[in-house]
Amino acid sequence: MQFTLIDRILELEPGQKIVAIKNLTLAEEYLAEHFPGFPVLPGVLMLEAMSQAAAWLIRVTEDYAHSVVVLKSVKAVKYGSFVTPGHQLRIEAQVARHTESETELRAKGTTDGVAAVSGRITMERYNLRDREPALQGADRDIVAFYKKQFPLLAIDWLRKTKQAVEIADPVGSGAIA
Repeated sequence: MQFTLIDRILELEPGQKIVAIKNLTLAEEYLAEHFPGFPVLPGVLMLEAMSQAAAWLIRVTEDYAHSVVVLKSVKAVKYGSFVTPGHQLRIEAQVARHTESETELRAKGTTDGVAAVSGRITMERYNLRDREPALQGADRDIVAFYKKQFPLLAIDWLRKTKQAVEIADPVGSGAIA
């Protein structure tokens, strides 16, 4: 089962940082079991939200050079406040180190200005074709999917930055005006 845990990208500085939000609602399936009578966003999904935000930062920074951007490791995780339905998890991630195949970031999530989660995450990136040449077409399809999804998540940021409009609308159709 896959969860999309980023509802909006508010800020993005390629190669530097990203700010994104997850709006938690009672409609989230996993809340029925976590916890009965006191629904809260599970800690592992807070980490997943941080890794999804980091993946978007990496994709945009590298102009979608890699089809796969995945969480490799998590260190120094600390949990604070619960995130309950009706509240937002605000995720901020900053690049600490960027190499050819990995990016380490300092990430945190807050709700109503109070720390909910923080830690250091390492993201790994690669193309499927590098592991199996026959998957080159899959790389193209995956990248196309993310390029199509990005403007929907980053519409506010896109409206603020000309560079971002060029990323989302490379042919200049004016769709992001």
